Amino acid sequence: MNKKDIADIKKQFKVNNDLLKIQDIFNVYIMKESSEIYHYESTPFELLEDEQKDLFMANFKKVLTGQLDQKLFELKFQRDVEDSSQLILHKAMLSGDTEEWKEQMLELVAKMLKDKQYEMDIVVTFIHGEYAKPTKRSNEEAEESSRDRVYSSPFILCSINKTMDPKKELLFDYVEKEFKYHFVVDPVINLKAPIGGFLFPSFTGGAADVNHVLYSASKPYELDYHLIEEVLNAEEAMTAEDDKIVFEEIVKDVAGEQINTTTLANVYDEIQRVVEENEEPDAPKLDYKDVEKVLTSSGVQDIDPEKVESAFKKVIDDEKYELKATSIVPKYTSKSIKIKTKVADIKVCPQDLRYVRQTTLDGKLCLMIEVEENTVIEGFEMIPEAIFNRVEDKE
Repeated sequence: MNKKDIADIKKQFKVNNDLLKIQDIFNVYIMKESSEIYHYESTPFELLEDEQKDLFMANFKKVLTGQLDQKLFELKFQRDVEDSSQLILHKAMLSGDTEEWKEQMLELVAKMLKDKQYEMDIVVTFIHGEYAKPTKRSNEEAEESSRDRVYSSPFILCSINKTMDPKKELLFDYVEKEFKYHFVVDPVINLKAPIGGFLFPSFTGGAADVNHVLYSASKPYELDYHLIEEVLNAEEAMTAEDDKIVFEEIVKDVAGEQINTTTLANVYDEIQRVVEENEEPDAPKLDYKDVEKVLTSSGVQDIDPEKVESAFKKVIDDEKYELKATSIVPKYTSKSIKIKTKVADIKVCPQDLRYVRQTTLDGKLCLMIEVEENTVIEGFEMIPEAIFNRVEDKE
């Protein structure tokens, strides 16, 4: 799935939308102390009050909110796994029997509870629905409406939410004219911030892909590997941060630990050019040959494909691995590069990195920034100063 695919299905989660039909909602309450199911219930979604529907719809949107490879990850299912979750989900998705669907969802919950201790009571919510995507007209003059023909796909979405202790409050009773202590025993289910979830299957251009699942983390880069590997039986995810680290280690391996700012700025320029020239909706990927071209074009000396291929194998143990270009280049038009020194922290855009220099003056290591106008600090304009090396008089 790319961000357009996710946006397309996410915007359908609203009440009374004929393109999204939710048949059943299944809630499972899990106790933290025993890691056991305390209660579960299944309800036809249409029987919920409108206020409840709105709460759940907002929650489901949260599951589908976030940047790809940071909070959302399209994962491939592992092959030859005993009691495969892919098979469980596929059977449940196609099932028209509510009791059978519930049993299969409880199988997934059992996997969630195996060798796992939660820090709070949690509620696992499953919905069984159908996502319809209208076909495009063959031409603008066609009489047939885009709504007359649709691609319709069943899906299962899961949201995992923690519970919170109810608030203790002081109330004023207008009738009795007295202050009262108010305490509710029932825990509050936090539907505003799911701690995990997934969508099965994933969708590409409206077409279902049952070999992949869209996993949602609680926060960017905070992945639940128990849910990914043991529950979903999916392959380990590589985050955008992981790709960035891999790229940095590969560059260090082939070009050395030190690099000047001009060359580094050229590297980012080359990668950004690849991103901008890409016509596909998916982010472009770089293999070892592409990385070799980027480094060579950026001015890095003594680079060849074999050397970069060897670095790929050394760093990630896979010479055929492909790096997502959007993951390894910082946000190009914002001050996304942080330069930290003992004296000050500076932020610059990747395209402006070439104006930053590290040099030695009077035996001291200095950071120089080329500017186009006088610098203003706290309302005061700085006076240009002459910097020179002291020459000792010879007698």
